Amino acid sequence: MSGKRPVRVLVVDDHPVFREGFAALLGSIDEIEVAGTASTGVEAVEQAAERNPDVVVMDVQMPDMDGIEATRRILEKHPEIGIVVLTMSEEDGTIFDALRAGARGYLLKGAEPDEVVRAITTVAGGGVVFGAVLASRIADFMAPRPRTGGGTPFPALTAREHEVLDLVAAGLSNGQIAERLFLSQKTVRNHVHAVLTKLQAADRAEAIIRARDAGLGR
Repeated sequence: MSGKRPVRVLVVDDHPVFREGFAALLGSIDEIEVAGTASTGVEAVEQAAERNPDVVVMDVQMPDMDGIEATRRILEKHPEIGIVVLTMSEEDGTIFDALRAGARGYLLKGAEPDEVVRAITTVAGGGVVFGAVLASRIADFMAPRPRTGGGTPFPALTAREHEVLDLVAAGLSNGQIAERLFLSQKTVRNHVHAVLTKLQAADRAEAIIRARDAGLGR
């Protein structure tokens, strides 16, 4: 980024040692200027409005508001800001929640500093960056899945159960499904349990695989 102004970065993490150490590391790099730090999701939203960063490096698990919701709220008012999620979580649900919230980068803590810097500068330039392992999983998830056979898959399911399974296969949590379908979380849990029973699936992950193989979850 020679000849260009540094990328202004807001660092968000609830662990003070990691947050301050990471901010110091970024501050030592010519291409980056640390615009500020925040320790909670609420602070992240406030600091994003006050500090006008180009990129927010966002943790997920934080008090008072998680990084997914903070990402969503920041981008509602400041869609020009790039969000790079930096977290310990490799769970598919967290990854796809971050994508749906609008994050344009997702890296695991432990990534090499050079990889993080490249992600920040790439996202600042309008690009999208994911770690190599996550990128392959995302590509697999997004790939079209042909339906097998004719007719409606899983005929043993009720219409509502089929709808719930479709959203489960899309990576939504029970809470998100409840919001989408205007149901209580208890009702959604009951539907998910019924789906797993009828499909004879060992767990949610197996149900997702079978549903996506049948063309659901797009």
